[in-house]
Amino acid sequence: RAASIEGCERLSGGAVHENWGLEVRLEGVAGRRDLVLRADAPSRIEESRPLAQEFALLRAVFAAGVAVPEPLWHCAEPAVIGRPFFLMRRVAGTAVARRVVRRVAALDQGDALAQGLARELAGIHAIVPPRADLAFLGAPSATPALDLVAHCRAYLDRRGEPRPTLEWGLRWLERHAPQTAAPVLAHRDFRTGNYLLDGDRLTAILDWEFAGWSDPMEDLGWFCAKCWRFGAWALEAGGIAPKATFTRAYEAASGRRVDADAVRYWEVMAHVRWAVIALQQADRHLGGGEESLELALLGRRPAELEYEILRLTGAIGGTANA
Repeated sequence: RAASIEGCERLSGGAVHENWGLEVRLEGVAGRRDLVLRADAPSRIEESRPLAQEFALLRAVFAAGVAVPEPLWHCAEPAVIGRPFFLMRRVAGTAVARRVVRRVAALDQGDALAQGLARELAGIHAIVPPRADLAFLGAPSATPALDLVAHCRAYLDRRGEPRPTLEWGLRWLERHAPQTAAPVLAHRDFRTGNYLLDGDRLTAILDWEFAGWSDPMEDLGWFCAKCWRFGAWALEAGGIAPKATFTRAYEAASGRRVDADAVRYWEVMAHVRWAVIALQQADRHLGGGEESLELALLGRRPAELEYEILRLTGAIGGTANA
């Protein structure tokens, strides 16, 4: 079926992928379709999954009733636009994190939003292995935290630049790894900035390129990490609500008990992992794969993350628990 594109705009966000809003008319179909085209950026990081896998993940969570944009078509043929891409329905709302945090505070809707996000996260975590449609994820690891420590350490070793605070954080994580819960599908980037808010309504969970089998507490720790509060430091759940509000709602929706110590552990991991990802993003610019001021500035982010790692592990502001 022939299609004509009547409008096209580059959407904000998406440092790993490019997102384009399209206004499309299909031959023989009345009305206009508002779609989003998602394609790889000129360079990528090793953390992110291929587009075909992200599309399959999106199909799985959409079928499970999670609030995500409806996935429509995936095209693996690079000749069409110069690289593979997929299309999904466009969903109303903004994901700009600081704007979301300010709007939620102004409307006094933080608790309600946190509860809605907790229910969505419980729906994601209801997807468990094995799944034939997600076979590309491989078998779940018995030690996802230690695997992530090894992955981050290997990257830092290859990079060669000394990062003693990150090495400290990795050693702390290695020594304090909690017992692993039964594996679930984890989003692994579930945070303010990766969901759409339309007025006071949660409309979609975005950006599935990091998803995989893991401990469910990884997502809770990532969501509550200080680096994702965007100035609302006292509101531990994504800068929108108290942590207790979020965890109680998650327990009620999932039937799973939240291990507070494990969540704190994964908060430390979140700062280490985000620092490593920021370095990977900066290397896309420094290595000549993609000149970008945004990517270059991400290379400055690890300094503040390293400070928080030292604080969380007790190396500053208290007695270090090495």
